[in-house]
Amino acid sequence: MKLGIVGLPNVGKSTLFNSLTKAGAESANYPFCTIDPNVGVVPVPDERLQLLGDFYHSKKVTPAVIEFVDIAGLVKGASKGEGLGNQFLANIREVDAIVHVVRCFEDSNVVHVDGSIDPLRDIETINLELIFSDIEILERRIAKTSKSARNDKEAAKELELLQKLKAHLEDGKPASVFACGTEDEEEYIANYNLLTGKPVIYAANVAEEDLADDGSSNSLVEKVREYAGEQGSEVFVICAQIEQEIAELDEEEKKMFLEDLGIKQSGLEKLIQASYRLLGLISYLTSGEDETRAWTIKVGTKAPQAAGKIHTDFERGFIKAEVVNFQDLLDCGSYAGAREKGLVRMEGKDYVVKDGDVILFRFNV
Repeated sequence: MKLGIVGLPNVGKSTLFNSLTKAGAESANYPFCTIDPNVGVVPVPDERLQLLGDFYHSKKVTPAVIEFVDIAGLVKGASKGEGLGNQFLANIREVDAIVHVVRCFEDSNVVHVDGSIDPLRDIETINLELIFSDIEILERRIAKTSKSARNDKEAAKELELLQKLKAHLEDGKPASVFACGTEDEEEYIANYNLLTGKPVIYAANVAEEDLADDGSSNSLVEKVREYAGEQGSEVFVICAQIEQEIAELDEEEKKMFLEDLGIKQSGLEKLIQASYRLLGLISYLTSGEDETRAWTIKVGTKAPQAAGKIHTDFERGFIKAEVVNFQDLLDCGSYAGAREKGLVRMEGKDYVVKDGDVILFRFNV
């Protein structure tokens, strides 16, 4: 999974990136300090993995990973070259979802590019830049398709779609709410890789005192939640500064630090849960003496396709899957014990894999 982090300058974007990835991206109190995109790969926290690794005495434990891409703070006019311009938006065209960091805290020591704190205005500024960037992509595609549309019916159909989609964006609406008439249209739009067609997770960046109640007493956070609800987006509350402090601690210290603050989860854990929900993702597990590993798949994935995540041969030669629930396996104390109780099932090609399934694939190529 790949997530792109966007936001205005000085909203806590690079501070959040630093804390999530411990990558040490430069973070400063002036616009455009992040000139090149910062990329960091982060393991997905999953307590089941270590428990399962211990159960099998695995030589190594391999979590699923998320790749984060952090780009320079965008300002009004970025898509037309203002600030450091549209070049950065290209860096997040390949991501699965966008994490939009929004400032929901007052601090006279941290300047705001527009001089005041207004998360909905900030969201609109970024959204417009993403829309303008998408329009530019469509204009290039229209110019290319117009030439072949005179003699090609398929190209003529695509041109009509492009023009409708461009008009939709020019009305200030994102591609995500464009009504497709056919599956072909959906396929075309997916291929354009439009920024405004991607799912969005809003990171409401708050002051430390707003963390304990998850921002519920912060009116700015409530505005963001209301807006996100209307858009079908996810929201999670963070204090980027606190996240950076947490990132320096080991697991035991982190746990104590979070308890002292009165919060149960770090920002990374909240973000991962939000992104898994938004993108419809789950993890299944494989385990043995050599390795215990988590594999990320879409909800509704059938056993052969889940096997294909490990290796294409597994999918091609799929015979069956031996499946046991993670908790059942641990409760029984051994694989043999789970089998005796009838909790290890043999599943075929139509089995839909569930979150927390521990699977051994049988295949023959």
